[in-house]
Amino acid sequence: MKSTPMRRQIAITAARLIAEDGIDDYGFAKRKAARQLGANPKESLPNNSEIEEALRDYQAIYEPEEQQACLLELRQAALPLMAELSEFRPYLTDAVLDGNATRFSPIELQLFADSAKDVELFLLNRDVEFESREPRRPERHLPETTLRLYWHDIPVELAVYPYEAERSRHRDTHNGRSRDRLGREGVKELIELQLSTQAETPQVQQP
Repeated sequence: MKSTPMRRQIAITAARLIAEDGIDDYGFAKRKAARQLGANPKESLPNNSEIEEALRDYQAIYEPEEQQACLLELRQAALPLMAELSEFRPYLTDAVLDGNATRFSPIELQLFADSAKDVELFLLNRDVEFESREPRRPERHLPETTLRLYWHDIPVELAVYPYEAERSRHRDTHNGRSRDRLGREGVKELIELQLSTQAETPQVQQP
């Protein structure tokens, strides 16, 4: 669909709402942005890929160092959590993997188990409090349940799938594309790459 100046402005404003206010629902962010801008009700809203692009631009312009530090912290925090959950074959997905994480972003993991109850029991036995959210309608590409919790004060979302679904590709809730994902060893390599890239980036001298 052809982009318009207003559509682009909606994407930019939605990205700011996500980065500054912690809104994690892309649909809500762009509808709120459209209302704030007084957009014509017939104006086509940006798709989620446009929101992601605008969010990357916002982070690069307004908070490059802060965002990269936050991203590194979340990726490093994901490693021991994935080790703790190793029996459920965890994979890192979404913003912390893709690099769009904000200070509000949760660590999002895909887990695979005989039953979501196995993961819930695992958490209960470790005195970890969580909230469970099941999809309104069971669909093959959706998890059986999503568990929300805090890991050392960091928000975490665990999407639990049956074991046999591990070989399938699951769609991202934000953009409908197949989710990229990395196991623990892949996350280690990602962190090493980020550290290497940051070490090679010249630091801006403050006046």
